[in-house]
Amino acid sequence: MLLAVGFVGCGSKEEAKSTEVAAPKQVTLRIAHNQTSLENPYQYGLNKFANELERISGGTMKAEVFPGSLGTNESELAMKLTTDSVDMVVTSPGFMSGTGVKEFDLLSLLYIFDSFDNWETVIDGEFGDKMKDIITEKTNNDFKVVGYYSSGVRNYYGKRPIVEPTDAKGLNIRAQGSPVQQAFWKKTGANPISVGWQELYQALNTGTADAAENDMTNMRLQEHHKTPNGKYTSLTAHDYTTRLLLMNGHNFDKYTAEQQAWILEAAKASVIEEREVTYRMLDDSKAKILADGGEINGVNLEAFKAIAIPIQDEYAKKNGLEDLLELTRK
Repeated sequence: MLLAVGFVGCGSKEEAKSTEVAAPKQVTLRIAHNQTSLENPYQYGLNKFANELERISGGTMKAEVFPGSLGTNESELAMKLTTDSVDMVVTSPGFMSGTGVKEFDLLSLLYIFDSFDNWETVIDGEFGDKMKDIITEKTNNDFKVVGYYSSGVRNYYGKRPIVEPTDAKGLNIRAQGSPVQQAFWKKTGANPISVGWQELYQALNTGTADAAENDMTNMRLQEHHKTPNGKYTSLTAHDYTTRLLLMNGHNFDKYTAEQQAWILEAAKASVIEEREVTYRMLDDSKAKILADGGEINGVNLEAFKAIAIPIQDEYAKKNGLEDLLELTRK
């Protein structure tokens, strides 16, 4: 069979110019997290976002990842979304509570989850969807959740091990600033103190802080377990943590529907990658801590939960959030 082939004749330069299709304008997103270690799961997650965004957009959208270089304070980093100095950040739910979205402090409640499977079921289900809607509505679209990262499971670590809550009595423990978390540690008899993340190694080394709490990967990457007041890790497992992958909703809306779909698809791949790395590194970190001379012990989990559950109920009742709290308990 003969194929008919049409040829376009040679026209003038002006005609050629008029038929040229302009190359799509390239968009570059600035994305950041507060951790300075390149081995942190956030870095792996955001690198995955950057790679996927460039791939699925055919190179018309790219992302630059800034690990700790735009700021190590999560709240300050997130506020940069409102000044257009950054396009996407990883931040804690406590930041949203500080902006007046009280619902997000539910994710600061301790012992609200009891496993990673439980956490994923809740955060990827009805509860997580409702929280996304709430943040968009209550911040007038200043902030938009495009994904939920894990930051591992937080444990106590300090100058002495704890097994019962009363073992923490008198300890100056570096804890998160959330009021509900501060209340929990005070009920154990500990004294919650505020120390910047970058200053915590020195505080544990000199005795300014007797103890702290974090997931084993973050504390291991910062070598807290090598300090005199970071040697003993007690598996309190008090916080299966959530981190928000945030954008400015107004800026997100400026993109075309196709570009928005690319961003959300890349964010989904990013979430999968970050969680997988988090879970894998947890086992690696535990082994490394033990190899470096750290000690790890179990605790009376029921005794710790007995302190946490009344705080959960009281916070939910005070703020009219009983229905949302119940979604986490299904």
